[in-house]
Amino acid sequence: MVDSLKSLIASGTKLWLDSIDPDLVAENRARGATGATSNPIIISDLLKTGRFDKQLDIFRGQGLDDEAIAWAMTDQLVRQAQDVFHPVWQETQGNDGYVSFELDPLLEDLELGPPHDKRVARYVELGKRWAEGHDNRMIKVPATPAGLDALEDLAAAGITLNVTLIFSTRQYHAAREAVWRGAQRHGDLQRFKSVYSIFVSRLDVYSEKHVPELSAAAQGQVGIVNAKRLWADNVAFWQGKQLPLAQEIIFASTGTKKPEDPPWKYVAAFAGSDIQTNPPATNQAVLDSGREFTSEVATLPSDEILAEIDAKVDFDQLERVLMEEGLRKFADPQKALLQLIATKR
Repeated sequence: MVDSLKSLIASGTKLWLDSIDPDLVAENRARGATGATSNPIIISDLLKTGRFDKQLDIFRGQGLDDEAIAWAMTDQLVRQAQDVFHPVWQETQGNDGYVSFELDPLLEDLELGPPHDKRVARYVELGKRWAEGHDNRMIKVPATPAGLDALEDLAAAGITLNVTLIFSTRQYHAAREAVWRGAQRHGDLQRFKSVYSIFVSRLDVYSEKHVPELSAAAQGQVGIVNAKRLWADNVAFWQGKQLPLAQEIIFASTGTKKPEDPPWKYVAAFAGSDIQTNPPATNQAVLDSGREFTSEVATLPSDEILAEIDAKVDFDQLERVLMEEGLRKFADPQKALLQLIATKR
């Protein structure tokens, strides 16, 4: 039987895990995963299991408040995952083997977040703080107005960045250009590494709701077309820069939302290049599929489907709607994590 995950990796895809559960990190590393990413939902789900209650007690005993405990726990779990993937970072000389650490989502809280300039300054401050002393930690910053405005200074400080919550070409271009300006200000490009997390499945959820007039052939393809175009744009931009390390797209939000879709729909579509951050359940479904994955990342649907998507999908509106939803999904899990820690206290 085909080892489907190995065939995916053999196609050219770097497989990262959308979890920092220590058990799943070890399991997926053995299967070929070379990196991981974290967020407050992942941390909450881990703490709900009770497996880390003793560590929470230790933090409480040190006098930490709920917010400090949340960040101390996140830092510890990310460090543990970094240790697992550090050999990959060494073998690839910094081209792979990273674990992403997400900065405080409450900066983007629609009601409680600080003014724009203070958000920007806080992103830069927190990015420097949580990156210090780590060679295979990526700092994850959202492509919000404040996040985008913080990228140049973070890159100028030599921080390895994962720009997340990207839905549109506009966001991607703004992020890439800010990061590149900062990298050039920093001067030493030997260890310059950046990635851009393009969300996929949420675009198809959007088009089903807001663009029902799409044909059956085009519906469910918007997220794939958008991400593949951005991937090609990214390849073209960095090609002439002659950098030692690859500046890559992360295909994120790769779990399918529709029961009738095969769970490997997006995995297959982006096989062949750059990085996929797949949920553990998606990796398991890929493993169980028995499919052999080959490179499809450069293959777009027919010209007719592309023309239909371009004619019927307003990508400016798509970005506005998904960013509004994304910001709620961004801040609310951090509030839930703090509430969970308070309840356990």
